[in-house]
Amino acid sequence: MKQKGDRPKTALVLLSGGIDSATTLAIACRDFRQVDALSFRYGQRHFHELKAARKIAAAGKIRCHQILDIPLEKIGGSALTADIPVPKDRRRESGGSRIPVTYVPARNLIFLSLALAWAETRNIFDIFIGVNHMDYSGYPDCRPAFIETFERTANLATRAGMKSGRFRVHAPLMDLSKADIIHQGAALGVDFRKTHSCYDPTAAGLACGRCDSCRIRRKGFQESGITDPTEYAGEQPAH
Repeated sequence: MKQKGDRPKTALVLLSGGIDSATTLAIACRDFRQVDALSFRYGQRHFHELKAARKIAAAGKIRCHQILDIPLEKIGGSALTADIPVPKDRRRESGGSRIPVTYVPARNLIFLSLALAWAETRNIFDIFIGVNHMDYSGYPDCRPAFIETFERTANLATRAGMKSGRFRVHAPLMDLSKADIIHQGAALGVDFRKTHSCYDPTAAGLACGRCDSCRIRRKGFQESGITDPTEYAGEQPAH
């Protein structure tokens, strides 16, 4: 087992403000001596996630938390960035191999590319992302093949990568269920009250409880046996 002084120096974590990214941040903080975090304001309707990201970063004593603006709403094509209804009460099995309308075109590719650029300027070679292909909504940019391919590209497309070939993209939650992620986050001290998952929250930031993301979150807490601290619209918060 590595001693504290043997931990690698710095990691960069993509921090959305949800359960997965908060748990991924906690993992990076455990395994690295210092951590930077990167979030994105990309025209998402669920902008409350950025408030969550700020709270999580502040609680985690992150060295630097950067929020970048990317106007993906000008591209559209997603219920998260355009005037398209967010699906509600969708049966998971009914989706099959179809990619839901909440998919944001090339989002993780764009996010990782910008994270790579920032990491290169800061001499950081370890990038963490909380993607998962077990309990997810069918997005193609959450699959292991994408992460593996991007890591190879990172070492081909950058000056630092050409010189060292050291860039690594970590996806520590890739093979975990949402319940397993919640268990791991709880063990690492993640305060799930600070996280936000809903795709279509109320103006006050209450979760709708009916979109795919809310349903996956609720199911994860139910299966984990850990109390869900989320305030859902029209419901009393659990205590």
